[in-house]
Amino acid sequence: MNQNLYPPFCILLVDDEPAWLRSLSLTLERSAGITNIITCQDSREVKEIIASRNVGLILLDLTMPHVSGEDLLTMIAEQHPETTTIVISGMNQLETAVRCMRLGAFDYFVKTVEEDRLVGGVLRAIRMLELQRENHEMSSRVLTGSLRHPEAFTAIITANQAMHAIFSYVEAVAVSPQPLLITGESGVGKELLARATHLLSGCAGPLVAVNVAGLDDTVFADTLFGHIKGAFTGADHQRRGMIEEAADGTLFLDEIGDLSIPSQIKLLRLLQEGEYFPLGSDRPKRLKARIIVATHHDLAQKEADGRFRRDLFYRLRTHHVQVPPLRERKEDIPLLLDYFLGKVAHSLGKKKPTPPRELALLLATYSFPGNVRELKAMIYDAVSVHRDHILSMDTFLRGIGQPDSSPVAAAPEGNPFSCLERLPSFSEATELLVSEAITRAKGNQTIAARLLGISQPALSKRLKLAREQEE
Repeated sequence: MNQNLYPPFCILLVDDEPAWLRSLSLTLERSAGITNIITCQDSREVKEIIASRNVGLILLDLTMPHVSGEDLLTMIAEQHPETTTIVISGMNQLETAVRCMRLGAFDYFVKTVEEDRLVGGVLRAIRMLELQRENHEMSSRVLTGSLRHPEAFTAIITANQAMHAIFSYVEAVAVSPQPLLITGESGVGKELLARATHLLSGCAGPLVAVNVAGLDDTVFADTLFGHIKGAFTGADHQRRGMIEEAADGTLFLDEIGDLSIPSQIKLLRLLQEGEYFPLGSDRPKRLKARIIVATHHDLAQKEADGRFRRDLFYRLRTHHVQVPPLRERKEDIPLLLDYFLGKVAHSLGKKKPTPPRELALLLATYSFPGNVRELKAMIYDAVSVHRDHILSMDTFLRGIGQPDSSPVAAAPEGNPFSCLERLPSFSEATELLVSEAITRAKGNQTIAARLLGISQPALSKRLKLAREQEE
């Protein structure tokens, strides 16, 4: 089994027939890509193997010398209840099957059963074990509220509690082989979360990102599956698809909500079968990559409207995170402002400018339809034209649709808050008024107090309180 796709437990095959052990091992490897297998011919060694190795699943024969399969089944149920057991017997007897299930077996198969049924039963047991581990991991995260690997999220600047809850969830499901669906508006950082998930997964392979928006069905299939030489006119050479490029790693499909129905069917078949055919080839290849998808669309609504397949929708959302927009995490704006000012200034070879105190308050009144990406673009534009020590607010005022900060334009007729998409709180409005008065008075508190219609001591008290809050 690919240990980058599954939790690192072993599968133990127990049978006194060496030929059957070899045959079953090859079947599991060929049909399901399972390779982390231990075989045991002597039933007396099973107890020691379970005690010394991380065995998650046991495929157990019933009729063996020394210790019978039923005795082992009883021992496993009593001493290792966390280990799942599937009985594979040469006896096709209903009474025996029922007795094994009562003793704790997860499933019962006859050795002559079709290969696909046996492999399907093994995969079901593995999936159950994975879900148990994921649930335990997520419960542990919820109870502790802490991250084991916070360094994986250093590229995402936030102090928002909802975002930190998402980090905990992502850390818990990062090792799962099941798809992860990341939804949220454009510019919220969906790809950053995908990269963090890949980093936490421990996958040895790369993260391969593909934006599928605008790809027709043929281009989508060729991009993902690749083609063999001569598959179509112009196919002069064999080309590896992105699935193969992402082997033992992560395949990130962005804008999955824009896929056509025929392409959705191809993706569904890939997830269901775990294999695909390069264009022009009749030999299947195994999927060896974790799938992460992202979209800014409401997939539930698209599914309800018949524009997105229901079966694919529910398969993709096995694990799902909804990233909140920037307008719902205003506390991140000062952090992002400081971060991007430093990053952009460094990229432009400039000294990091000092933003005016009222800038973060002004930005908090804006809804940011483009989210973090829009804020970054504003900052890049402002730093590009910056010359003085204090950063000008003119670029930001234009960006959010307000007039520039000149004294004449700063006093529009009518309600000055009518142009704002979100009304500031009393505290925010007070901060803005005080800052504007100080700016117009060129730092003279007596004049600023007169502009505000308050006493100079009252203004001094207000400024002192603001400084203490900053500290």
